[in-house]
Amino acid sequence: MATETPPGGVTRLVTCPQCGGDSIYGPQNRYRPFCSERCKQMDLGAWASEDFRMPAEAPPNDAQYGDPRQQH
Repeated sequence: MATETPPGGVTRLVTCPQCGGDSIYGPQNRYRPFCSERCKQMDLGAWASEDFRMPAEAPPNDAQYGDPRQQH
């Protein structure tokens, strides 16, 4: 596999979203934007266990239509 050099020959470093360390953002880093396979797998595990879900408020049951997720 050939490694490509970015335009200008400058390697772009970004912050790894998992550990906060430096990560090479380019074709030579197969785990980008993560710095390693470990960080990539940890992020995938957090996603799978729904650690990244958005908080949402359900309407109270006594509202006009109630919570449709709880009605059968």
